[in-house]
Amino acid sequence: MLSSIPVAIAAGTILGFLSGLGIGGGTLLILWLTQVIGMEPTIARTINLMFFVTAAGSVSIIRLKNKEIPWRSILPAIITGCVAALTFTYIGKNLDTNALKKLFGGLLLVTGVRELFYRDK
Repeated sequence: MLSSIPVAIAAGTILGFLSGLGIGGGTLLILWLTQVIGMEPTIARTINLMFFVTAAGSVSIIRLKNKEIPWRSILPAIITGCVAALTFTYIGKNLDTNALKKLFGGLLLVTGVRELFYRDK
């Protein structure tokens, strides 16, 4: 039932909405695929990447048209992000899945705590 087409469409719509807001729909997608549907983490990460590329590409087109992208500030982040993604893709193949889960869980915990206590200056 949870892996049916209507449920997948509903989950994709909700997670796409959250991604468009910049909330992190991809993180929630991985949790949905692994914890609710029971998918293997490697397959869930691959699906998440495809989801992210599609969602980010769509939103980026709109942001480009509205001239909302500060290229001077984000170009270094784009370049270093691509290099880091390629590097850690190769490193990640050799890491234990449990270690990745713990690292990812720690990152989510730190981010969540920061969001709870963050205040605009």
